[in-house]
Amino acid sequence: MKKKKVLIHSNYYRSFTGFGKHTKNLLQYLYKTKKYDLVHFANGKIWSDETLENSPWRTIGSLPDDDARLAQLNRDPNLGRAAAYGAETIDRVIKQERPDIYIGIEDIWGFNGYWDKKWWDKISSMIWTTLDSLPILPDAVVNAPKIKNYYVWAPFAEKALNDLGHDHVKTLRGSLETSHFFRLEDQQRSQLRSRQHIDPFTHIIGFVFRNQLRKSVPNLLDGFKDFLTRNPYAKAKLLLHTHWSEGWDIPRLLNEKGIDPALVLTTYFCKNCNQYEIKPFSGQGHHCRFCGAKNSQETTNVANGVSESQLNEIYNLMDVYCHPFTSGGQEIPIQEAKLTELITLATNYSCGEDSCNVESGGLPLDWAEYREPGTQFIKASTSPNSITKQLSKVFKMKAEKKREQEKKSRQFVLDNYSIEVIGNQVEKILDSLPFCDWDFDFSEEEQHPEYVPPPIADDAAWISDLYLNILNRKKVGIDDDGHKHWMSKIKAGMSRDPILAYFRQVAAEHNSQKETKADLGGALDKDDEGKRILFVMERNETDILLSTSLLKSLKNLYPDHNIYFATLPEFFELLDDNPYVHKTIQYLPQMENLLHLEGSGDKKGYFEVAFLPSIGSQKILSYPHNAKDKIAYDLCTS
Repeated sequence: MKKKKVLIHSNYYRSFTGFGKHTKNLLQYLYKTKKYDLVHFANGKIWSDETLENSPWRTIGSLPDDDARLAQLNRDPNLGRAAAYGAETIDRVIKQERPDIYIGIEDIWGFNGYWDKKWWDKISSMIWTTLDSLPILPDAVVNAPKIKNYYVWAPFAEKALNDLGHDHVKTLRGSLETSHFFRLEDQQRSQLRSRQHIDPFTHIIGFVFRNQLRKSVPNLLDGFKDFLTRNPYAKAKLLLHTHWSEGWDIPRLLNEKGIDPALVLTTYFCKNCNQYEIKPFSGQGHHCRFCGAKNSQETTNVANGVSESQLNEIYNLMDVYCHPFTSGGQEIPIQEAKLTELITLATNYSCGEDSCNVESGGLPLDWAEYREPGTQFIKASTSPNSITKQLSKVFKMKAEKKREQEKKSRQFVLDNYSIEVIGNQVEKILDSLPFCDWDFDFSEEEQHPEYVPPPIADDAAWISDLYLNILNRKKVGIDDDGHKHWMSKIKAGMSRDPILAYFRQVAAEHNSQKETKADLGGALDKDDEGKRILFVMERNETDILLSTSLLKSLKNLYPDHNIYFATLPEFFELLDDNPYVHKTIQYLPQMENLLHLEGSGDKKGYFEVAFLPSIGSQKILSYPHNAKDKIAYDLCTS
């Protein structure tokens, strides 16, 4: 039975991000169903990164292989960021993989322009995004009619878009692998504390977060200080599981607010032995007490962080979980904390509305509105007094009532966020969407390096004009990072000429790459149609040389056919004067698609038979070459 091919575009599934964890859960769930042909398009990874091959599904990076091209794009923050999110390679992967369904799981602006592409409405395209503030991001609103399958991670975003008339937008929460997080037995929890030199009677208030400015650390510190004053017998300490060398300057805040640094703990992680240690912050590069390695301990971060089982232990060191923030798409640590049966305190705004009621095992934190400069989004400044009040409520809560609410926390996540629940919902969506017959053309639009901008006096309007009319990038306004970059260059004294030259160079390079990606028919002779054999060996000098030992046998099997050898141009000379090679041609990404090369059904191919020894057994299905192959090789060693 034919399987639907599903292209899942998001953070690399092995990354320690919310999107990364969710994507991993989703891929694993769908893979286990055995119903789908899965392809993962991984943001921030190089297209042909060899490490991507070590996965049960096909994984392709979003960044182009060409280092020079990438360096060129990164000179403009707009283009560099867009490239990381797949702007340079999305058409390439769509053409190569020919999915029936596309699922984009990322911030909405990561897909800008996708809905205007020729393939968007030809396949079943779905956006599954996080929206964290009101009013809803204009791009998410304006483009809503173009996104037929539109899902958000939190009900507040669904309600806001529905209120604007976009009734097709639905909530589909981000998933959790719930088996990774659970409450340990009391004896285990005591042993954990003993191992980390934490007094068994210390009241631990926890916060797990990426140290970003939208995480309300100053507010939490104010609330914590007041809690200590009001509850002097609590023996409370604050555990901040985060990286202390980015975002908020926490030591400075502690000093400013007069909080004893010994009362604030953090997680140190050893890069050598992968063990963690909980202790007050005292700089980076500590010696590890477990393995003895020098300067190997740093506060946990995205690059070097604890495992899921270790993070579960850290949650189990806590007595209550407090998560104040300005806004958020889902805030996965809140759900992880709930799974370990912690009462969670969360700002009652944005996605926090889901997690701060009694039914969810949570308590709400009050907030005051402020407007974010530039975007004018409504953001929440969490009330320190509310933090103090709710922390005190949990601390004084009777044990029986506390355990009752803690158990609600876990059940709420199991019912609403588990990969079993979310995966089942996704499965139903995928099964409802049709196959794609792929009977259409979606050639790339050319950019316009020859464009001559009119004499626009205003520098900001002139830069926007370059983006629109040279690079075909719509809606690049004054708040865009790339736009700000070029405006800063102009203000620093750069003339318009080098900026115009850069835009033209980027466009010319784009068009050049487009030509190299063109249909491979132009590289073939006209008089040997129906008598062509293709042999593909993309790269690696040793592999190419070894593979030539098969060519004599191949020619003997197909004496009336011409053998075309496809490889990268830098290896052409290895095949010079080879008597069995009719013509050496440039390797193209579409050569990984055997049906494209040989044809299928009524669709005519370019070759009678194509042999893909470096690809066929590893990356795609090995088809029987339309029953035209003779399946035999004799090794030639001379």
